[in-house]
Amino acid sequence: MRMRATLGVVTGALVLSAFAAPAALADDSDGDTKITKVVVDSDNAVAVGTTAKKFKVVVTATDDSGIEGAAEFDLYGPNYGILSTTDEPTCVVVNATTSTCTGWVTVDPNIELLNNNAGTWYVDAWIDANDGNHIWKEKAGPFKFQRHTKLTTNASPEPVRKGKAITVTGKLTRVNWETLKYNNFSSQYVKLQYKKTNATAWSTLKTIKSNSLGNLSTTTTATYDGYYRFVYAGTSAAAPVNSAADYIDVQ
Repeated sequence: MRMRATLGVVTGALVLSAFAAPAALADDSDGDTKITKVVVDSDNAVAVGTTAKKFKVVVTATDDSGIEGAAEFDLYGPNYGILSTTDEPTCVVVNATTSTCTGWVTVDPNIELLNNNAGTWYVDAWIDANDGNHIWKEKAGPFKFQRHTKLTTNASPEPVRKGKAITVTGKLTRVNWETLKYNNFSSQYVKLQYKKTNATAWSTLKTIKSNSLGNLSTTTTATYDGYYRFVYAGTSAAAPVNSAADYIDVQ
């Protein structure tokens, strides 16, 4: 297999550089080889907490002669973050022209991971075809590389009389990759949702904002027996999270 020049990355590990990143290779192709799809960790979002995480990168490619294979995928993110697949990707034939090539990446915040590496990352891929054609594509596909978040909910009092006020509190925290602890996550918009007993869908009652300690507090009116939860939508750098539901008995 024809192999592209690498940028000196450490395979399977995050590399952080205090120096300017080397000039990236320009996109290059020979013939009709194409990359048609890139999927990272099944949904293009990777949330990392305080322990190592292994995830897959799947690149779909086509050529009229079929796909021979792929070089290791490189992943690039903010603050010169670099990850690479641990081995040469394995390509599986879909049909005469198309294959899916899968590589695995392991990232460990206990080794080296900075908070400002979180955000939008991109996969760079080199694919070889059976007839000698190839494609090298920078930013073949984007994904979110996120700090893991936690969210709690507590509704009280319980039981409560119908028409009375219910106070719902909670707390939003986000992992700090540099200390390996969860810190208060302030100034984030969080939805309060309710689901009546035996219902299948949640309804949003209101949206509130976490305070400087990551705390959440709001009130609502008791109507029927049901469940309350907080929902955080996340950002490119912070993972979305739903709290566990808290049941309230309305009398």
